[in-house]
Amino acid sequence: MARLATQLMLGKKLSELNLTHRHIPHFGVKEAVFPFPMLPEVDPVLGPEMRSTGEVLGLADSFGLAYYKAQEAAKPPLPSSGTVLMTVNPADREQIVETAKKFKALGFTILATAGTGKFLAEHGVETRFIHKINEGRPNILDAIKNGEINLVINTPIGKSSATDDSYIRKNAIRYGISYITTAAAAAAAADGIAAYHGEDGGVKSLQEYHKMIGF
Repeated sequence: MARLATQLMLGKKLSELNLTHRHIPHFGVKEAVFPFPMLPEVDPVLGPEMRSTGEVLGLADSFGLAYYKAQEAAKPPLPSSGTVLMTVNPADREQIVETAKKFKALGFTILATAGTGKFLAEHGVETRFIHKINEGRPNILDAIKNGEINLVINTPIGKSSATDDSYIRKNAIRYGISYITTAAAAAAAADGIAAYHGEDGGVKSLQEYHKMIGF
């Protein structure tokens, strides 16, 4: 691509480059690597600031497995079983229903806060209720400290929230638990874990991938 782009910038036309369609039979997922484990008091919600310290790439025959590999390399890896905490911004709840159903089908237990749990129950997804930190005990922080949560899905509501959920994300980092802050990433995580359950996660060299697309 870089070679072709350079030729175009130097004045060539697309019609002169003899381009042909080339099927790419694999998927690639790039993931940024962040220094949050070194900064335990920093909320890992991303903004306009540049915070990544590197990146990794997962390659596989399906999108789900490529995503799973990328998370495994960026750390912490996605769990293959266990308990998922879901506490989701009301604006994201419609998007999270199918994801919750996928996690249930994969055998995960779902812990949910009051609003998220009520919404999921109305859409046929069984969850177990858990208190937020200001609602009583045992609460989310207790469950994280006790190793009862394997994946956190927490989409922030922003400054209008009556309760700041940053303690959830900060403690997920502190205790090495994979955490997700968008509905799209939650859906990709469910697909990735399903792919890990059902596909060969073996490693191929870049040369092997190039050979598959004719290089």
